[in-house]
Amino acid sequence: MKYLQLPYDEVRRLTFYLAMEEHAAHLLKANKNLDELFFTWRVRPTVIFGRNQLINSEVNVAYCEEHGIEYYRRKSGGGCVYADMDNIMFSYITRSDDVTTTFARYTHSIVTMLKNLGLDASDNSRNDVMVDGRKVSGNAFYHLPGVSIVHGTMLYDTNMENMLRAITPSTAKLSSKGVQSVQSHITTLNRYLAPMTIEEFQQHAQHVLCDGEIELSSNDIAAIEEIEKTYLTPEFILGNNPRCNIERTGRIPGVGEFCITLELKHNIIRDINITGDFFVLGDLSQVTGRLRGTQFTAQAISQALAGINLSHVIMKLTHQQLLGLLGL
Repeated sequence: MKYLQLPYDEVRRLTFYLAMEEHAAHLLKANKNLDELFFTWRVRPTVIFGRNQLINSEVNVAYCEEHGIEYYRRKSGGGCVYADMDNIMFSYITRSDDVTTTFARYTHSIVTMLKNLGLDASDNSRNDVMVDGRKVSGNAFYHLPGVSIVHGTMLYDTNMENMLRAITPSTAKLSSKGVQSVQSHITTLNRYLAPMTIEEFQQHAQHVLCDGEIELSSNDIAAIEEIEKTYLTPEFILGNNPRCNIERTGRIPGVGEFCITLELKHNIIRDINITGDFFVLGDLSQVTGRLRGTQFTAQAISQALAGINLSHVIMKLTHQQLLGLLGL
């Protein structure tokens, strides 16, 4: 695996690094001798939310604007996270198309890297990395044609107050965990690795995970900046918030949290939107597109979705679970 190196130390906004992942995917496809790329990055205080989440449900916009915290949408699924200069973001780009294999290979390599530092590291079924049984890294995944991208946090340290206040936890999350218990479920590496600095940890990760580096050129930077523009439009950041007259919310263990909004007329689904912190493996419009114009009954919805393997669109979701979320 090669490390993708920027030609300068300047800190860019988060969207630049998301665009850099897409550019890395183009580099992989253009060079048959490359199979995997990896890079680390740090950003000023920023909230990043999943592509299928509603900004007003997940981001405390007022708090962010008052405290100078930026917020952006990413193209992968999963939940809302906070990042700042005291933690590290990891990006892994590979030719693999299989989500289970990709996640397993990536998290295993991260766990091994942490174990090399003497840490009691492990991974779990939600694609998190744990130290001493507490979460230190959460990861998300998405496909581009012929390429997969995994990215996530690595909590070396962080501003815990910002982490808790910049993100708006849902009622379901609050009832199952409670705000105070969030801190008991996560940990930070500096508790175990001091006096190792965050820069030294980044160097360790690069040394263990990669066998060489590729330095980007000025042309690469220009291409990344062009891609970045797609992340900065109000339409992408704000997302699609259709008007509705029914809302269904719920959490499925091992799958994620859901908010399904529907607009019905004469019990026919005129519009539907599915948001949440689940992992998207395919085109969500395969599901929503089939449901528009369908009668809002279990039988009609089952018939409309016949032939679709929902777990190939939303990771681990079954037809019966979707009907349960809809209250049918």
